[in-house]
Amino acid sequence: MQSPFCFVIEPVGERYNNSVSVDNKSLIINTEIYNHEYVNRRGVVVSCPIAGKHDILPGDDVIVHHNVFRRWHDVKGQERNSKAYFKDNKYIVSADQIFLYNNKAMPGYSFVQPLVDQNNLSEDKEDPYKGVIVYSDGTYNKGEIVGYTPFSQYEFIINNQKLYRVMNKFITIKYERKGNEEVYNPSWAQSS
Repeated sequence: MQSPFCFVIEPVGERYNNSVSVDNKSLIINTEIYNHEYVNRRGVVVSCPIAGKHDILPGDDVIVHHNVFRRWHDVKGQERNSKAYFKDNKYIVSADQIFLYNNKAMPGYSFVQPLVDQNNLSEDKEDPYKGVIVYSDGTYNKGEIVGYTPFSQYEFIINNQKLYRVMNKFITIKYERKGNEEVYNPSWAQSS
């Protein structure tokens, strides 16, 4: 099964990441289907579009938009699948709904891990608008420390790391390493 212009994917695991293991028992931490923070964003490519040029291949791991696997309630209160749902746990997505594939960001984007705020007078745990490149489209190298504009980041949990997806055009500065930088990864991100 191939789509003319879109990718066919299926989720890795369930649609939602809303449970954690506590003492060998599953604890559900969220029961709301509309909360985007608990929607699974990881999938695997089943087939690629017939038309167009792309580097993504069947079997590739992808990180997608939170609305792809999400369910919602219509005006009558009936639960529905997202518009991306096709059948048999398969979803049809366009290239602009894929953000990361095989640890490479889509063109125009980078994924940044925040740094620990080293200002003793601040109550913030992470240094605002500053982080380390983890995944890039090739514009930046892994490990570079960059700064980005306010409100340009979008939070993801990927491989138990809290990361921000930032458009490259909003990355405004590259910092030199001082040697005392420490990445910030909260404990709740590591338990997912």
